[in-house]
Amino acid sequence: QVHVVESGGGLVQAGGSLRLSCAASERTAMGWFRQAPGKEREFVAVISWSGGTTYYADSVKGRFTISRDNAKITVYLQMNSLKPEDTAVYYCAASSQPPTKPVPSTPNGYRYWGQGTQVTVAS
Repeated sequence: QVHVVESGGGLVQAGGSLRLSCAASERTAMGWFRQAPGKEREFVAVISWSGGTTYYADSVKGRFTISRDNAKITVYLQMNSLKPEDTAVYYCAASSQPPTKPVPSTPNGYRYWGQGTQVTVAS
């Protein structure tokens, strides 16, 4: 069982920035996903066990950066140039797959989820 806890959400004006943090109880591949009202949960960004591999959704590429501090077993999502369409509940997730496997980029690849943190971008 891997425990994950997100923090750092809030209200920001369009064009602003926020940084989300996710503390995990074990080191593993991690991902950020989001879910807007009435929509399915979608992939945002993922990072490998080592931190050497990252993937981003096209909608956030160039604006968001995922990173990790393995000493703290914490993953970050730096979100810049935020848009109203980025408004959603953001979830951190931990994969149960071993480091030798490719980093999953769909929710099905992640077994352990945080409670979510709300990000609201005002226009």
